[in-house]
Amino acid sequence: MKVSELNCCSTEEAEAAFYRCCGCRAWAAAMAERRPYQSRAEVQAAAVAVWRGLSQADWLEAFAAHPRIGDINSLREKYANTKGWASGEQSGVAAADDAVLRGLAEGNRAYEEKFGFIFIVCATGKSAAEMLGLLEARLPNPRDREMENAAAEQQKITDLRILKWLEES
Repeated sequence: MKVSELNCCSTEEAEAAFYRCCGCRAWAAAMAERRPYQSRAEVQAAAVAVWRGLSQADWLEAFAAHPRIGDINSLREKYANTKGWASGEQSGVAAADDAVLRGLAEGNRAYEEKFGFIFIVCATGKSAAEMLGLLEARLPNPRDREMENAAAEQQKITDLRILKWLEES
């Protein structure tokens, strides 16, 4: 979609499109409300500004819209509307050996149990082993630091999805 087309679509269509980039209703509504945009760069800047102004509850809503790293069944079933992006983002998991996949599954369970939300990482360009290393490195963090880490990773994911979605006008 071109930025000019985004500016001309209905509010409902714009919100739905933004929601595909970041699974937070408040973020999607605010992004649709800020139209018109002059460029993709302006959309990206607004995405950061809106994201930083949201509550932790909003962030948790966005985190919940992601499949667990390496959870192929979750990709297929629950997240059909973003599975193309999510599976591409998590392509590093496809070549992982069983030990790394088990480590990711166990680490994800421990992470979610400790923090109350799934492990969020911008997986694009990372191998499964790299993601496992990041998960293990972040697991000892206190919850407030990890909430900030996850929010920063969500912001990176959203930015990449905006780049994939929007063409320059």
